[in-house]
Amino acid sequence: MPEVLSQSQIDALLNSMNNSSSSGPEKPAEEEKPEKKYRKYDFTNPKKFTKDRLKMLRSIFDNYSRVLTTRINGLVHATCEIEVESVEETTYFEFSNALSDSAVLTTAHLELKEEREETPVLFYASAPIMVSMMDRMTGGDGDVGALPDDYTYTELDLKLYEVLLQDFVERMGVTWENYIQLDFLFGRVENNPTLVQLIGLEETVVIVDMKVSFPNIEGSVSIVLPEDVLVPIFTEISAGSPAKKANNAENKEEIFEHLRDSTLEIRAELARTTLRLDDVYRLNVGDVIDLNQKKDSALNLYVGGQRWFNGLMGVSDKKLAVKIKEVYHNAGRRGSLPNEQ
Repeated sequence: MPEVLSQSQIDALLNSMNNSSSSGPEKPAEEEKPEKKYRKYDFTNPKKFTKDRLKMLRSIFDNYSRVLTTRINGLVHATCEIEVESVEETTYFEFSNALSDSAVLTTAHLELKEEREETPVLFYASAPIMVSMMDRMTGGDGDVGALPDDYTYTELDLKLYEVLLQDFVERMGVTWENYIQLDFLFGRVENNPTLVQLIGLEETVVIVDMKVSFPNIEGSVSIVLPEDVLVPIFTEISAGSPAKKANNAENKEEIFEHLRDSTLEIRAELARTTLRLDDVYRLNVGDVIDLNQKKDSALNLYVGGQRWFNGLMGVSDKKLAVKIKEVYHNAGRRGSLPNEQ
């Protein structure tokens, strides 16, 4: 006969069943997907340089960082590594607003086709890395400790600073040779840039940030390229691109196709002589003028008023004709010319 459970046993059994169901395998919690972040776009200040242009600049300054690394290693006799961290488009206000009152800027001027651009390119190097290099140049080991970025340079520091930056500026033009021939001329060292408006605060600039690393210290170098400097460079690069040259060649051929259907006056000149007005007045039909030239001498042909050929007088299809004998050098460049005319 089955055992009858008491009320207390029933309650205990129900409790155990509830506990076992609550302690069962937990469902894995759904992982929270991170919210996708979108870059904010300022429609009041649209970007003026495409990603391709910024990639080009990064490639150029990657090359510049290698040139600068070699130069610094030889100059301060220490192992140095330089790499480009970022190339970003922004306004000059964003850059200048982050500078301290004791910041030191160096100006350089672009020279393109022997014309100097008045808007300067700016160089900024953090104080720890510059003081470390100057310490090595004067015989130290470059260990300057925890130097603040608002370090105030001495007069001797500024002289050494100018020597270093002048060398950095002059070597920047070499890295553009794959695209265009440029020269960068050293300007001056400005130790109080907050009092001098070098570039308009709202002007668009591209800032190239480079990380400089020595065994015992790290720092950064920033190069500010204003819009007024970059636009002429990119315009010149685009004009000299293979695609542009191909378009120019096609346009040139199209122009020549239209010109080939044009008409020009061709004049053959037998010779020249000088007569008195009285002799001209007395000329009659049948008179002979002595040209002081043989009958088989070459005569000149003029095209559009310019002497292009000389040739010999002859007959073609019972008509007077001139056989071209020589092309003058000032006739211009032409692919092919007919042998007879």
